[in-house]
Amino acid sequence: MQLASQPFESKDIKVQLLLTGGHQYTVYLKSDAPLLHSLLTTVVAHAYKQESELQNLFQIPINEGRSVLCFPSEHLIGVVTEPPIFVQQSEEIQLQNDYILASDYIQIDNFLQPEEHKHLLTYVLDKESDFLPSNTSTKDINYRQSMVIYSFPEFSELILKRIQAMIPDIMSKLNLPLFSVSQVESQLTAHNDGNYYKLHNDNGSPDTATRELTYVYYFYQEPKSFSGGELLIYDSKIENNVYVNAETFKTVEPRNNSIVFFLSRDMHEVLPVNCPSQAFGDSRFTINGWVRR
Repeated sequence: MQLASQPFESKDIKVQLLLTGGHQYTVYLKSDAPLLHSLLTTVVAHAYKQESELQNLFQIPINEGRSVLCFPSEHLIGVVTEPPIFVQQSEEIQLQNDYILASDYIQIDNFLQPEEHKHLLTYVLDKESDFLPSNTSTKDINYRQSMVIYSFPEFSELILKRIQAMIPDIMSKLNLPLFSVSQVESQLTAHNDGNYYKLHNDNGSPDTATRELTYVYYFYQEPKSFSGGELLIYDSKIENNVYVNAETFKTVEPRNNSIVFFLSRDMHEVLPVNCPSQAFGDSRFTINGWVRR
């Protein structure tokens, strides 16, 4: 990696460090300082998953040298420079456009106890009239078809408490750096005949940018009266220096009383549901939501 070509002149740069957990620190460095180069190199290495570049410990004086900020390089999310410094990517990095970053997920069976599962189904059937047509954060039309309830405190508190207890283990298994959780969101969703959710990710708009982890809890009546509704989680690739979905994907079956966790940045979709009876009680039900940093 090298800085973009420009006349050489060492100057002061205001550098804002963006770290996991929402922490931010500001330092002032010379434009030719090795530390600045190392910080920018780390950001580039993160973007292209060059793990060998990420094993550093930064020790940066702050507060006019009265304190030292220490953090491992994997906790560096981004760098804001003022005036701007642009990174000129090497030919080696440009070749990373063919690199496929595999998606990953965790599916856990028997998330609720049998009596809890039974009680939840009874609750949902009683709430049929409270379900409203779903929408998306981008307000796209015909991108998502389902019915949803946004407030269901009788069960959301139970679900969220159980999920919060699992978050550290889930983060570790998905190789997601630990971060401070600011909020866990939830909604109750019903997919009936012909319902779907087209390809999207869960943190692609300004108001969803802090979502790090997505979860989906599946439940429905037995015997199962629908087919389809699988969750496809796509691998990623770099195209014109931007992460986009690859053609390859993982298929997640909506197993009854199971919960799935995956990274909110991963592109995914819900395939159309086939429910011949079209009866509400035969729907594919989920409690789904997001963990925000």
